[in-house]
Amino acid sequence: MTKKSMGIHHITAIVADPQENVDFYAGVLGLRLVKKTVNFDDPETYHLYFGDESAKPGTIITFFPWGNAYKGKIGDGQVGVTTYAVPIGALTFWEKRLQKFNISFSKESRFEEHYLAFDDPHGLHLELVERQEGESSNWETQGVTKDVAIKGFGGATLYTANAEKTAELLETVMGLEKIGEEVGLLRLRAASEIGNMIDVKLSPVGVGQMGVGTVHHIAWRAQDDADQLEWKKQIETYGLGVTPVQDRQYFNAIYFREYGDILFEIATDPPGFAIDESLNSLGENLMLPEQYERHRKNIQRLLPPIQVRNVDK
Repeated sequence: MTKKSMGIHHITAIVADPQENVDFYAGVLGLRLVKKTVNFDDPETYHLYFGDESAKPGTIITFFPWGNAYKGKIGDGQVGVTTYAVPIGALTFWEKRLQKFNISFSKESRFEEHYLAFDDPHGLHLELVERQEGESSNWETQGVTKDVAIKGFGGATLYTANAEKTAELLETVMGLEKIGEEVGLLRLRAASEIGNMIDVKLSPVGVGQMGVGTVHHIAWRAQDDADQLEWKKQIETYGLGVTPVQDRQYFNAIYFREYGDILFEIATDPPGFAIDESLNSLGENLMLPEQYERHRKNIQRLLPPIQVRNVDK
């Protein structure tokens, strides 16, 4: 029997100025900065995580702020659009909030749902959609109350160099259910109530170029280490090469590039983001992987200072 993916664990993107990143996601969008750490492979760069109040899988967007990096191009081989789910009736609030911050948006419809589509300050394509399913966030900040707060991911739109093979992988290997086809998109659904609706763009848009304003990879959920190894075996049987398991401090990760050239990760739900900070203090301090702790003073000297500040004035 085909295993069934629970959907998105996290999405990781490349941006520029880290304070602009914090101001937008923690300030404008009202997400919680749940972890402030560094890139495992580039410890002079932040790795910032934003999510709901307890940093649950399916709510986490993460960023590498490379201020001097080239501007990227969103295209085939990437997540083209990241979708957030909000409670029923909340779009009116978000329309007014985007207007308040002079953020241009458009109204779109597909699969009998209505969306607000807009870009973040560094060019990432985002959208908001009302959904009944999924737990409400209890995080309230800067005028964003829990009755309108972002629940987590609604899903994502994948731009692929090979739509047929990307859809085949999602359906036959990862166990997503095909929902329908509309406006040039194929919709598939994962098993969870959050981060579950995946739209595959059926026509190419041109090759993407990695850089500021693009998604680096999309990560799918594994229940635990054993489940992750089962996924690894299943994907390798399908014919794709998968990396060894890599310790990412708050989850274990494996990576593979699917036939449409999108970088996929499968990340474990545990151990989670409260292993080195309490839930009440998530994101307040710079947390370093053990191998970098002895270099803390030098790393802190090189990283630009950032803070969650009040933008709702």
